[in-house]
Amino acid sequence: MGTNKEIVAAMYASFATGDVPTVMGIMADGIEWTEADGFPLAGTYVGPQAVLEGVFMRLGEIGDGFAAIPDQFVADGDTVAVLGRYQWKTSVSGEPAEVKMVHVLKLADGKVTHFQQHVDTVRVNELRA
Repeated sequence: MGTNKEIVAAMYASFATGDVPTVMGIMADGIEWTEADGFPLAGTYVGPQAVLEGVFMRLGEIGDGFAAIPDQFVADGDTVAVLGRYQWKTSVSGEPAEVKMVHVLKLADGKVTHFQQHVDTVRVNELRA
């Protein structure tokens, strides 16, 4: 199974390759996934299917080729913070866009139970325009 840090790193690696079933398999059945207020996909989604439909299937609303790129994983007990950036191409101009982000994940029994997004939502929305 690995450490919490290894589990989260594997989750991001799977997401980067488009392996959504593996990502969903790392989520606890009752996961609470919260996208920041002001973010285009803002809200709390409960359960892997809600995350799939409410977040993953809607990332194109932000821009083309949306990617969450982790730069550092910081683990403390059941919590893993992911420091990284979002990258995409703007839908209107096709110009590249990038915004720093932090995700805070909590795990239990090798599964992610909570996800909280922290991002400059004003900048994300400016870059979407």
